[in-house]
Amino acid sequence: METSKIAYIGNLRTEALHLKSGEKIVTDAPVDNNGKGEAFSPTDLAATALGSCAITVMSIAAEKEGISFKDTTIDITKVMSSDSPRRIAEIHVHFKLKVNPDLDQAQKNRFERVAHTCPVALSLHPDIKQNMVFEWL
Repeated sequence: METSKIAYIGNLRTEALHLKSGEKIVTDAPVDNNGKGEAFSPTDLAATALGSCAITVMSIAAEKEGISFKDTTIDITKVMSSDSPRRIAEIHVHFKLKVNPDLDQAQKNRFERVAHTCPVALSLHPDIKQNMVFEWL
């Protein structure tokens, strides 16, 4: 079954429709690549997917133990290569983990390993540097 449909809507923009939910995402080319930068760029989405995937699989594992990561935030920084071809060179993922209940160091280490092995992390090209920082609050 198809996952999504994408329509090119002009002016370097697309509209993606998630078929199961009906949710839509608009993308725009970034300012440094002839766009207006008024929405996520496709590479922004790729970088953002890494953080979203990591916290999702961490939460799946945590919920089995009655642990919640609710109210956790993640800051994403995408770094594009300066050479050609244009590509993502690095993704910095800074987790600010609010967790209940408090975890010991072994549990924290286990959840960090889960994050590093999320499906997006394992799917990205190995030349893309993935820098994950975990701040346990």
